Amino acid sequence: MVLRKIVIAALGALLAVFAGSSFYQSRHLKEPVVAGPSLARVAKLGDYFPGVKGSVNDCNVYVLEGREPGGSVLVMGGTHPEEPGGQLTTWILAENASLAKGRLFLLLSTNRSASTVTRLGGAYPPDFTIPTAWGGQKFRMGDRWSNPLDQWPDPEVYIHYPTRQQLAYVDIRNLNRAFPGRPDGTLTERTCYAICELIRREKIDIAIDLHEAELQYPVISTIVAHPKGQDLAAMVSMMISSNEFPIGVEASPQALRGLSHREIGDHTGAISLLFEAPEPFLDATRGRTNRELLLTGKDEFIVRAGRRGLLFEKIDEKGWPIAVRVGRHTSTLLQIAEAWGEDHPDRPLVISGVPRYKDVIANGVGHYLHDPAKAKGRVVYE
Repeated sequence: MVLRKIVIAALGALLAVFAGSSFYQSRHLKEPVVAGPSLARVAKLGDYFPGVKGSVNDCNVYVLEGREPGGSVLVMGGTHPEEPGGQLTTWILAENASLAKGRLFLLLSTNRSASTVTRLGGAYPPDFTIPTAWGGQKFRMGDRWSNPLDQWPDPEVYIHYPTRQQLAYVDIRNLNRAFPGRPDGTLTERTCYAICELIRREKIDIAIDLHEAELQYPVISTIVAHPKGQDLAAMVSMMISSNEFPIGVEASPQALRGLSHREIGDHTGAISLLFEAPEPFLDATRGRTNRELLLTGKDEFIVRAGRRGLLFEKIDEKGWPIAVRVGRHTSTLLQIAEAWGEDHPDRPLVISGVPRYKDVIANGVGHYLHDPAKAKGRVVYE
């Protein structure tokens, strides 16, 4: 009996060591970013608001500057790290974008805390790897909410500031339910406040939040636009739908608070937009929740759900691969910049070097990630 207890205790300790090691490695994984041709400097979010300085959410702010002045755009990836299409899009921008006019601000890990934990009980993989010509690059997977190790406890009801709208308790750790934030709030609220401070201090013209959504979610394959940006979004939707792929426009609802596309537009001078691309990995009807599903977007159960009319976006055996989702974001962003420049010739944003939809599909995401081993002195870590 004593020997049996010792064996069980030893096995438990072994499992704890293995799990702890895996958790530590995931939380501290260094994700390299190779500085692109227009990177002028790398700031920190804490430079704009000391309330997040030194915290896990004191993320890098990549500032790309053109040879001539122009408009200023902020692009946020990793607001929800379980939606990797947005994060990978910002990576491609940081490593490839060449600006002739204007400035581009990039947050690759907007809620870095949420990238250090996976969905409890969701069987999420801790990371994934994008194949490249030089071997592949590993990224943290992440969750929708900030890590409870960084913000605890959750209340029974989350009361949004400043509207006092009551939201789900767990959304107090949801970055896209905590805008505009507050300086004396939780880590998630302080992060939102810091982002709004960045927008105000840098006089950002357009703030874009990159997301992915399950196919059972009605707001999908669309641009969600604040009233200030609905004309811009409508023009971009018309151009892309005519030439590349169907994409709609949704008006930011005034009744639902805390979202970036509503609060940033209300509380700063920027036009706020949010892009939603399809991600089958998030659907409740999915099969195995693994890296393959995350990257290929192929799942027979979701296809069956589509045949029964349970989805808001089409899917077939080809799925929704990561290249398709990233390509949708890059093309939509480039079209936004072009349309903005046509309407504001005094503040244009002229970007080259970034692949459009068809290019990302043809070449793959990894084609646009650069080998850090061959980029001496140009590597920054997330």
